[in-house]
Amino acid sequence: MPTFDKAEELHAYREMLLIRRFEEKAGQMYGMGLIGGFCHLYIGQEAVVIGMQMASKDGDQVITGYRDHGHMLACGMESRGVMAELTGRQGGYSRGKGGSMHMFSREKNFYGGHGIVGAQVSLGTGLGFANWYRNDGRVSFAYFGDGAANQGQVYESFNMAQLWKLPVVYVIENNRYAMGTSVSRASAQTDFSRRGLSFGIPGEQVDGMDVRAVRAAAERAIEHARSGQGPYILEMQTYRYRGHSMSDPAKYRSKDEVQRMREEHDPIEQVRGRLTRDFKVSEDELKAIDAKVREIVNDAAEFATHDPEPDVSELWTDITLETARA
Repeated sequence: MPTFDKAEELHAYREMLLIRRFEEKAGQMYGMGLIGGFCHLYIGQEAVVIGMQMASKDGDQVITGYRDHGHMLACGMESRGVMAELTGRQGGYSRGKGGSMHMFSREKNFYGGHGIVGAQVSLGTGLGFANWYRNDGRVSFAYFGDGAANQGQVYESFNMAQLWKLPVVYVIENNRYAMGTSVSRASAQTDFSRRGLSFGIPGEQVDGMDVRAVRAAAERAIEHARSGQGPYILEMQTYRYRGHSMSDPAKYRSKDEVQRMREEHDPIEQVRGRLTRDFKVSEDELKAIDAKVREIVNDAAEFATHDPEPDVSELWTDITLETARA
């Protein structure tokens, strides 16, 4: 297992904790009726996107499905803007019109948040094509889940990406249950890292609960893609603690299973343990980090609760692209 120095462990701890606390707050606000529609939480999977971002370079792009708040925060998008979009306020990243599944930031190279299962894989491949065409040295990260891995468009994308040696890393976040069906009942091939073999795409399985393992695998995959060798598949073996969405009671798995994962494999607690054991970081220091993170999240919730709703005129914006006038 690769090791992190103290600064890397602290960075991973803080960034994963921000996602965890943000998602906990989003869950609370959904329960209070402040967030409508769908809301898919990332709690338990934080090590995947943080490890990937730790291996990325400026300009690399991220695109994902609807469990996307963690990816936004990992890309550096502001908590206020993300939470405000969840509550449908004008200060949101899509000015309150997109909600959970439709947030974008060209500045941070985040291309959504997509509600159509598997659609982001084709779009992420398109981002890779643009990078290849421009020869700009960028790599596209296309995230999708074990459920989306069975979509036909995924394999069309694999074929094109390998045919043209596009700089794309396909990140399969295998949290074992898709929308509510175990992978063993829904997938004939449950080793998702092998899904690209018929196209000649290499892949590997990764402990997606350990941020160190994620970053190490990401470095290999990104180097492969960036050097012109084509796409790479990373199957992140991870686990979501909550249901598929806030409306899912998750009765298809036992409470003991969830508790065991929390106690034995929690990505944040693993880092916390190494910080206290290997780097002698005190409980007071860790509490201070948690307090600062909670302050950021509480500020975002306060902003998202009191920010005005978008003006009715916003119904007529962002529909078509206007041509530039001379």
